[in-house]
Amino acid sequence: MSAKFNEGRLAQVLLSPVISEKATQVAEKANQVVFRVQRDATKPEIKAAVELLFKVEVEAVSVVNVKGKVKRFGRSIGRRDHVKKAYVSIKAGQELNFSGEAA
Repeated sequence: MSAKFNEGRLAQVLLSPVISEKATQVAEKANQVVFRVQRDATKPEIKAAVELLFKVEVEAVSVVNVKGKVKRFGRSIGRRDHVKKAYVSIKAGQELNFSGEAA
């Protein structure tokens, strides 16, 4: 699956890693890492972006669309933005290093 992607686009696909109890459990049990990604990102794009930025081999990518919660600010009602999360499975024996990406 060696589709060519624009490197500038790939640098923008991953927004941030998700740091939560659930994400930590998934990382320990299933060797997966959770990222917030752009809402129009595709699985092949996410895979290519992780492989390019972190120099690891990606086994699989699962995505979840999370609806934004409705919140009140005094009288007015607003909504948080919708988010897309990607669960990225990394091949056994490899790990992501968030501190020094350049290897």
